[in-house]
Amino acid sequence: MSTDTVTDVFEEHRPVLLGVAYRMLGRVADAEDVVQEAWLRWSGADRSEVREPRAYLVRVTTRLAIDRLRQVQARNEAYVGPWLPEPYATDFGDTVPDTAERAVLADSVSLAVLVVLESLSPLERAVFVLREAFGYPYTEIATMLDRGEPAVRQLAGRARKHVEERRPRYDVDPVQRRDLTERFLAAAAEGDLAGLMSMLAPDVRLVGDSGGKSRAPLRVIETADKVGRFLIGAGRKGVSDQSFRFIELNGGPAVVVLSGDKPDSVFQLDVVDGRIQSVYIVRNPDKLQSLAA
Repeated sequence: MSTDTVTDVFEEHRPVLLGVAYRMLGRVADAEDVVQEAWLRWSGADRSEVREPRAYLVRVTTRLAIDRLRQVQARNEAYVGPWLPEPYATDFGDTVPDTAERAVLADSVSLAVLVVLESLSPLERAVFVLREAFGYPYTEIATMLDRGEPAVRQLAGRARKHVEERRPRYDVDPVQRRDLTERFLAAAAEGDLAGLMSMLAPDVRLVGDSGGKSRAPLRVIETADKVGRFLIGAGRKGVSDQSFRFIELNGGPAVVVLSGDKPDSVFQLDVVDGRIQSVYIVRNPDKLQSLAA
């Protein structure tokens, strides 16, 4: 296999590898590091022994991600305030034409689901991602992880039950979410508390992630009254040279707040029955670097 062919094969599968690694780790930089390490393994491998390049690359990436996840989880134990995954730009375009498959991929990369996945063990998370997001059969997952198929099925069942018990139920209609996001942003910017309250579910939650590196709540804020008043107060303060950009992040519409041309924060909403159930705000500058472009 020529050098060009080796590179072409890897680049063909890079989106899948990055998708696996990000869902495992919740951080773009860590996922990219894992994919780069997978490239080094691939470029140095005896490819005459590789019958299925995609399966080989996913196996290598998954194992590297499991090792990196153990390091990341230890790092997150010292994290200041609530932790949210790093926003991840998603645009499946024409690569995923099937509506049902798009919905599965979008759900598996949503902030709400990734937060739940943080509470799984690395092996449980790997099995869940490979099975639920990418549809790999248990036999292939068992081979990838060097585990017996019965053990993999047990891990999958445990992980699925855990996620289903904790997974928030929200609407996935992107048009409705985009419309509500626009009205939410306008009400917060104009100081319209009544308008904002009309959009919030009574038990709405606001989760802010700053990592202690910028201003954001260090605890989850709950109830419509508290969340509404916090957002009105934050809207009055604003940021210098403020502008907004709509973008698809983690499978749904989101707002990037810019200070000049630099990302200051990201807002994303979960919607249930036409009301905002969760507000996610990411202000940790380390998690906004990938959006700078």
